[in-house]
Amino acid sequence: MRTALISDIHGNLEALRVVLADIDRQGVDRIICLGDILGYGPDPVACVDLVAERCEWSLLGNHDYGALYEPTNFNAAAEHAAYWTRSQLDLEADEAKAAARWEVLGRLRVRTTLDDFLCVHGSPRRPINEYIFPEDAINSPVKMGQIFDHVPNKCLVGHTHVPGVFTDEPEFWGLDDLDGAVWSLGGEGKAIINPGSVGQPRDLDPRASYAILDSDAGEVRFHRLEYDIDTVVDKIYAIPELSNWLGDRLREGR
Repeated sequence: MRTALISDIHGNLEALRVVLADIDRQGVDRIICLGDILGYGPDPVACVDLVAERCEWSLLGNHDYGALYEPTNFNAAAEHAAYWTRSQLDLEADEAKAAARWEVLGRLRVRTTLDDFLCVHGSPRRPINEYIFPEDAINSPVKMGQIFDHVPNKCLVGHTHVPGVFTDEPEFWGLDDLDGAVWSLGGEGKAIINPGSVGQPRDLDPRASYAILDSDAGEVRFHRLEYDIDTVVDKIYAIPELSNWLGDRLREGR
């Protein structure tokens, strides 16, 4: 079984389309989304519709939660984006389409399993909001130990927008550390795998990120793709409610 792992789309339609086209070329069996369809980006409605059409299921991310309910602990730019995103979802004139779209968002899962993988957006102990940063592997051993206590075997997360793999050593393996950007699922020990962000990378590489979990080959393969960032930035600049900073950082991958 080959499963495409996407996460943190953040209303970036151009990046999502490029990633889905590449996934189609890879011949996967299913696509799952680890949360944050919404937030920051200029095309939330189209992204919700595409995820609903293409993904077997999606998790509830903190920005999805912010648009559905209340944006808590957000900076000003993210908070304004959350309220603007909600307004865009409310613009649908077709009541049936609007109801179907809100139903999709209302069904987003807080946690679930994929075969023997635990799946959450943030962390296993705080599934919506807790970040697991690469530097935590060195600087926060108590935090990592407590998080891994909640991992039965392997775990899939999003949220930090940084692709790579945490092990219970604890250790973090970024893409530069992985031979061919491939992580082998063999061997003992627990692991937490982050496919990175489709629409808002933050590892100083602006390319869209996703991964393919191949259970037959026993590996996770990470993919990075160029997409039309300028078009997305221009859209953000044209929307007064969205901070220009949200567009500027797309070019820098931060």
